[in-house]
Amino acid sequence: MEFSHISVLLYETVDSLNVKKDGVYVDCTLGGAGHTSLILSKIGENGRVIGIDRDDDALENAKNKINDPRLITVKDNFENIKDAVARAGFERVDGILMDLGVSSHQLDVAERGFSYIKDAPLDMRMDQTAPLTAYDVVNGYSERELIRILRDYGEERFAPRIAQRICTARESAPIKNTLELAEIISAAIPQKYRYESGNPAKRSFQAIRIEVNGELDCIPKAIEEGAEMLNVGGRMSIISFHSLEDRLVKNGFQKLEKPCTCPSDFPVCVCGKKQSVKIITRKPILPSKEELEYNSRSHSAKLRVCEKI
Repeated sequence: MEFSHISVLLYETVDSLNVKKDGVYVDCTLGGAGHTSLILSKIGENGRVIGIDRDDDALENAKNKINDPRLITVKDNFENIKDAVARAGFERVDGILMDLGVSSHQLDVAERGFSYIKDAPLDMRMDQTAPLTAYDVVNGYSERELIRILRDYGEERFAPRIAQRICTARESAPIKNTLELAEIISAAIPQKYRYESGNPAKRSFQAIRIEVNGELDCIPKAIEEGAEMLNVGGRMSIISFHSLEDRLVKNGFQKLEKPCTCPSDFPVCVCGKKQSVKIITRKPILPSKEELEYNSRSHSAKLRVCEKI
């Protein structure tokens, strides 16, 4: 299937990077390469974009779609941004962007197992060579572990009921497919609450996907390493899609802007930690009315930006 993905907050994100002709930029989540393509249109022949992704489909799509020597692709998780950039031949960069969450392509290709409205084997791996799958989580995690991930990663208030139903169902036979799991989840939610926030399986599928891919664990490390590599004046722009991601981005930027750990009553700083960035967006940038109309995926998107000082 052709790789399809509409980049969210495309112009806002690229504009926020203040792209320089000879700059080096890192797209930590290459995906459909929409952001990368726009950056390439703004840099000169000596500029470079390092595109990182752990999805082979995304990397192959970028190579075929762009075919530009200024693009260097690296297969890796963006939490390893420092190593990935080093493998591309650089130590310092002028801008970093991250588009967090799942890509439209991953949702649209049923066999990837991300969708709760298309039947497929339970998979949900962004990196299809990774060992842990959604099948392993659903059929192998204890009831207590399932409650934890549904509550913490899906913010699902009916986590105990859903976990209990999953554990009961798998006693007869393993839960193998996405629609089977979606039906179990739906049945566990009281009918009057079942469709109050869209599809009843949405939050649980998000939680399982985050667990399979370690999505939240990546963010703080990537922000810290990314900030270290930025040249002065370089910017980091991050798009998040739910409150868990946005909170990590917001806190990560604040930690870099105000790193001092000394008690507030100390007359002078003794911890030695110095400010490394300034936050550009005190409030996140949101999609325009026009974007909301043509791209449903953009509805929950938030863009936050910081600059190296």
